[in-house]
Amino acid sequence: MTERHWDAAVRPLPRHWVLPDGVRGRPPGPTVPHRPFNFCSAMRRLCRDVAARCPAFAHIDLSRVLVSFTPSRNASPYGLQARVTPMRFRDGAVARRFRGVTYRVQRYFVDDREILYVITFCLPRFLDQSFDEKLVTVFHELYHVSPVFNGDLRRHPGRYAVHSHSKREYDGRMGDLVRDYLVDHPTPELFGFLRHGYEDLWRRHGGIIGVVVPRPKLLPVATEVPREEMMAVPRKGKQRGDK
Repeated sequence: MTERHWDAAVRPLPRHWVLPDGVRGRPPGPTVPHRPFNFCSAMRRLCRDVAARCPAFAHIDLSRVLVSFTPSRNASPYGLQARVTPMRFRDGAVARRFRGVTYRVQRYFVDDREILYVITFCLPRFLDQSFDEKLVTVFHELYHVSPVFNGDLRRHPGRYAVHSHSKREYDGRMGDLVRDYLVDHPTPELFGFLRHGYEDLWRRHGGIIGVVVPRPKLLPVATEVPREEMMAVPRKGKQRGDK
């Protein structure tokens, strides 16, 4: 399948319960919550507000960003908190060659708009960070989006192109951006949900749901791709890194 399409009227984005680590299916209990908390909708509103208020993120068009979640595999607080998956290769190229084979990224469309980035949060692990850690994680992932918003990641000079030479300094910079964002914010309810852990949020709303989509695939291309859409591939491998 080279493309995946979702739309609100015919084929909405799939939503799943956010369940405790290792639990699958529906939540336990005799009843299903009437209006569970929609994590991805709340996170989308927050990201849109960040993009509108912070000049560092003004280039991000949330209509072309898909917010999703992936279940935590264990109860450890360490490990993946979130990732951003670019839907293009370096410099926004739609295809690249590796060992004589041309690859494209599977294309995603929501309401007929092509998605350029998928931001995925690992739940419930992400929700059990501190408030400050959660906001820094959100800013961290948004900052990975290329300043030209072409489906590629932001790239820094030097060997460590994604996090610059120091991940600690990178996160420190995100902390500064978070503090500036919070000062005199007129609608703190936008990020109020981040002040609650997983269990508290579940109790308050009778459940938590969110969008779950498969990770996009790299697909071999049988037809010729125009040279301007191509890029050379390093000999290390053909995988795009999520950051």
